[in-house]
Amino acid sequence: MKGSASVFNLRLAMKEDQAVIRCMILGARLNPLGLHWKGFLLAEDEDGNVLGCGQIKGHADGSRELASIYVKPEKRGRGLARAIIQGLLSDQAPPVWLTCQRALVDFYRRYGFQEIRDVDMMPAYFRRVRRLVGALSFMRGGNPLAVMRWDGD
Repeated sequence: MKGSASVFNLRLAMKEDQAVIRCMILGARLNPLGLHWKGFLLAEDEDGNVLGCGQIKGHADGSRELASIYVKPEKRGRGLARAIIQGLLSDQAPPVWLTCQRALVDFYRRYGFQEIRDVDMMPAYFRRVRRLVGALSFMRGGNPLAVMRWDGD
């Protein structure tokens, strides 16, 4: 795919990519739980260097989450995140959920995600996460976590 002044390819992750995925996600301080290579889509340059990643991960309640979206800082603004997100959603039936920092809500709206504020409208996994983060954030003056849903529109 062509990004602005950049060529990259998307591919499904392989077992050998697990260490690179883990390193990127931990370095970005994203949620390190559920980092299994089988759910990941990678963006790489012409030399095979991994530039970014993302995954769809399933939860025990049957919900699925767009997660672990990451692009190396020096490669941002070239369409990699868009390609990863669209690639991951392209073969998913709605709904797909995500959690993000409140500052990223507008970014994910571009892909059809809508913020869900009513905790009772969320699957059990997201209710637990929202309540846990809310309790931890109470002293800081508000919950920085947004829960969003994609309905395929």
